[in-house]
Amino acid sequence: MIDTKQYYHLSRKFEKILKEDKHNKGDGYLVRSLYFDTLDDADFMEKIDGTDVRKKIRLRNYGPNSDFAQLEMKQKQGELQKKRAVSINKHDATLLTRGAYSPLLNYHSKFAMECFSLMNMQFYRPKCVVTYKRKAFVTHENEIRITFDQNIQATESNFNIFDSKLIENNVFDPDLVVMEVKFNGFLLSYIKDIINEINSTEIAISKYCMGRTIDKNYLFL
Repeated sequence: MIDTKQYYHLSRKFEKILKEDKHNKGDGYLVRSLYFDTLDDADFMEKIDGTDVRKKIRLRNYGPNSDFAQLEMKQKQGELQKKRAVSINKHDATLLTRGAYSPLLNYHSKFAMECFSLMNMQFYRPKCVVTYKRKAFVTHENEIRITFDQNIQATESNFNIFDSKLIENNVFDPDLVVMEVKFNGFLLSYIKDIINEINSTEIAISKYCMGRTIDKNYLFL
């Protein structure tokens, strides 16, 4: 978690040595995610309790004008993470936002079948939508990806991620930015040196938990 001054400092440096994500425009691009959870919020509680092995399921698009969405499952065990996804057309994705998961049967994907079974057997339901602006930098070596997320907003009352008039509230200090560094194997030393210039402690930040501020009385500023 860094402040905006640190964000612009790092962003200017990374612009010179890394490739920008093709979707970057100015301070980045819009990301919107609908999170699903069980009736008793098992995934939420596993995150809060710090369970070593846990997961989360979300439907993500890149703004209300998107013509598709990605159904994603992020699984974590300790420091290791795995993410799988399947692309869903807008019509089917809209049905998923209403808690109807049968459209997943139309996709020839083992992952889609897995999600259909899991979300029905464990009674997953839409829980909240989280929207933010993301700026990303990438390099092919070790699949390094550095992202900066800001202006994080959420709602627990409207789950339509394609709604252009979605009303959301700030759930994170607008003067702070979440920086994530993702890589396989090890981080290249010249990138690590730049990151180490920032005096900031690594912490666990969950946008899903931020989005549950009303229902769970959960506050993150």
